[in-house]
Amino acid sequence: MALVEIRNLSKSFSKGGEVISPLKDVDLDIEQGDFVSLMGPSGTGKSTLLNLISGIDKPDQGTIVVDGVEVTKLSRSKLADWRAANLGYIFQTHNLIPVLTAYENVELPTLLLPLTSAERRRRVELALEAVGLSDRADHYPRQMSGGQEQRVGIARAIVAHPKVVVADEPTGSLDTKTSDQIQVLLQRLNQELDITLVMVTHDSEASQIASRQLVLNEGKILESNSGHSNGTSSSQHVQLTGGQ
Repeated sequence: MALVEIRNLSKSFSKGGEVISPLKDVDLDIEQGDFVSLMGPSGTGKSTLLNLISGIDKPDQGTIVVDGVEVTKLSRSKLADWRAANLGYIFQTHNLIPVLTAYENVELPTLLLPLTSAERRRRVELALEAVGLSDRADHYPRQMSGGQEQRVGIARAIVAHPKVVVADEPTGSLDTKTSDQIQVLLQRLNQELDITLVMVTHDSEASQIASRQLVLNEGKILESNSGHSNGTSSSQHVQLTGGQ
């Protein structure tokens, strides 16, 4: 069984009297330890898919199962508990709280978990160490560069040891040099800590750091893959969606 199993997933929106359907009968499996990049034209549903996987939004139809839990059937309160323990989210603009230090920002997700203060401290310190910011723990966001702020955001996303980390344009607001550094960091976290990552990006170079490259267009997902266990070659496109 895959870590994430998506079946017959559809989502539509009404805009100006017109029905837009960015996702149509999508089927997708994501294995433990996968690093998946998702590309496609603007408005094709990339962020929508992330929001559905993370339980922020509900599909019109279909199911999402993460580690045996059908997320799409959880009540609002149970979904909040599930998300706190199982999902990390990396934002494009890091979304740090300016009046909290790096340590306190990273600590926030752990406050929702049944952890002792010692275990909470250990997790925060390990997360900051993983992103190379142990020496910035007491710094406020205004005292850090954009790249350092994004590293804090990444540490916050992994501190609860989530099953899945989703990243929505994590390098979109960074300069080229800093973007490259964040890409290397994400790849290292995936490879060394076996963190399962699903990343939306408009940057074709950034997408190449992932072990699986998906393209979303007209409600369908195509896979342009390199090295995934299904044996797909790097030049081949394989349709992973239903709705034939």
